[in-house]
Amino acid sequence: MTAPLAGRTALVTGAGAGIGRAAAVALARAGAAVAVWDIDATAAERVAGEVGGIALAGSVADAEDVARCFGRFDAAHRRLDILVNNAGISGNRPTLEVGAEEWRRAMGVNLDGVFFCAREAGLRMRDAGGGCIVNVSSIYGVVAAPNRLSYCASKAAVSMMTRALAIEWAGYGIRVNAVAPGYVRTSLVETLAAEGRIDLAALERRTPQGRLATAEEIADAILYLCEPRAAHVTGQVLAVDGGWTAYGYV
Repeated sequence: MTAPLAGRTALVTGAGAGIGRAAAVALARAGAAVAVWDIDATAAERVAGEVGGIALAGSVADAEDVARCFGRFDAAHRRLDILVNNAGISGNRPTLEVGAEEWRRAMGVNLDGVFFCAREAGLRMRDAGGGCIVNVSSIYGVVAAPNRLSYCASKAAVSMMTRALAIEWAGYGIRVNAVAPGYVRTSLVETLAAEGRIDLAALERRTPQGRLATAEEIADAILYLCEPRAAHVTGQVLAVDGGWTAYGYV
């Protein structure tokens, strides 16, 4: 079977582990040449080795780092076809305990980073005649939860940025969509559980399908949005949450 993304290039942020790594692997298996970007240079190199791509290291929250990493991508590839804006951090603390630095860090990574990378990608895709951007939002960009204000606010903004960019850039041939994962069994979630900040058993009970997602299931949704078969899909926020956001019964 022909690889659906053969000849395409992709850049995935936060790709050193979890959903980002799974997305990089899925895109590479579909035929894309993948650049792996992570703030952890060692993790980026490791995953780049897995997918046969280049490694980029830097903070998406730093506009200069973003420009530098895109410049390195340009040196390796003549065009950018796909951007997956996956880099993000959690924000799980009572709002009255959230300080200015913690707030700014969450907004810097989760929101500014998506904007900086989308802007750089959009410039390149416009000049090349099109492309595809997939942002990673969250169920908490769709529904609210206590003790997660910075996370909910930043991810809700990512969802709206997705829609705004989709309609603004449609004329350039650029599609912009998002996935909104529910709880996923990643190292981050396992760490939060070990610290007593989330209850995995309770989360599984709350999810209609009775389990958390795998990183690969989120990557499959990202892959679909990047493929030609999704050519008429733009401005959408696709929940991959086992029914979490649809469930309103107590």
